[in-house]
Amino acid sequence: MVTGSDEGQGRAAGLGRAGVAVTLAGVFVNGLAYVVPVLGARHLDPAGLSALATLLALGAIGGVASTGLQIAVAVHRARHGRAATARPTLVTVVVTAALLAVVLPVSAVALRLTGPAVLLLGVLTVSVVAAGRWLGELQGDQRFLRLAVGMALLAAGRYGGMIAGLALGGGLTGALLAGAVTSALVLALLVRLNRGAGIDPVSPTLDSRTVLTASGATLAMLVVSYADLLLARRFLPPDASGVYAVGTVLTKGALWAPQVVTVIALPRLAKGDRRTLLAALALVGAAGAALVLATTVAGGLAFGLAGGAEYTAYGRYAPLFAATGALYALVFVLINARVAASTRWPSAPLWAATVAFVGAVATVVPHSVAGIAVAALATAALTAVVTGALTMRREPDSAPTSTRPAPTVTSVGHDTLRGG
Repeated sequence: MVTGSDEGQGRAAGLGRAGVAVTLAGVFVNGLAYVVPVLGARHLDPAGLSALATLLALGAIGGVASTGLQIAVAVHRARHGRAATARPTLVTVVVTAALLAVVLPVSAVALRLTGPAVLLLGVLTVSVVAAGRWLGELQGDQRFLRLAVGMALLAAGRYGGMIAGLALGGGLTGALLAGAVTSALVLALLVRLNRGAGIDPVSPTLDSRTVLTASGATLAMLVVSYADLLLARRFLPPDASGVYAVGTVLTKGALWAPQVVTVIALPRLAKGDRRTLLAALALVGAAGAALVLATTVAGGLAFGLAGGAEYTAYGRYAPLFAATGALYALVFVLINARVAASTRWPSAPLWAATVAFVGAVATVVPHSVAGIAVAALATAALTAVVTGALTMRREPDSAPTSTRPAPTVTSVGHDTLRGG
């Protein structure tokens, strides 16, 4: 006989295994992304390395549509069941391709990039965007082990091909060609990985505007969290901007380290589960507090690990950067909850914060590492408070629900036990 206690323990164990799997997949993704510029520095001349870094940045911006599609699909499937997602995926891919067709040629001229390089980047980016559909279906169905495998496969296609191209001496164009080919091939593997997902013709179709809303929220999160780095490059002298760039490594670490919590919580947030939101905020907050404490105790070590031994003297700034990232990690949870609850203009607080921060740095904030870092921390804190207040004022059951049963947490445990 299975008791309630045994069932609860099974759920916890299933979620624990899912969390470990998604965490490892995230480490793998970030690790490969880190290897690309490191390997590029060893195989490309300075001009080629600069072009690679620029192309990676453009690809990251274009990849926002992939994350938006994944979030929208995951929320819709968790709330309404296994609805068809082919049409909104096609719309997202076509719109992305059209925008890239306009933006990339202009970027090639303005940023001195070659035609073949931007064309191959476009192919790679479109493949990454399309992959968001299958990752979202796996996430929405709470098949987290398969989601972790899918994340790893996409990273292997997106970055692994480029790494192989660089290692084999293919240069910038050869690396992009390899990355474009492997990214396209991975799509077939994701389709295979998603076997058994099925489609319920009765379930309502995902609205393309939902994808646009999720993509806009993702873009806003990217912009607000990178604004200080860009402004530091604009207003600080080279040496100081270099110190600031090292500090933002700690910011990004604190921001993305607890990302697994949001990934696993999102399907429950889509069904208006207030307890899941509070638990996610508590976990992410605890992780952030631990990172801030660590940088307070060993700031010099943290700066040294991020930038090298010559930066250890700037360890006094480490808690500022870590705290900024920790606060934005909380904002990331809240913004996902707002998207999951179908809130209108969920990213409005982020855009407002970005405008206010840029204006403050341009006019009144001291142009120093400490000055911009403190302003960034204050902006993150204010954004977290405002976003939290807007999110918590909603009624616990305000999120739209479906009469069709969505997957429950119990299915996570079963899915995990049977290997996805």
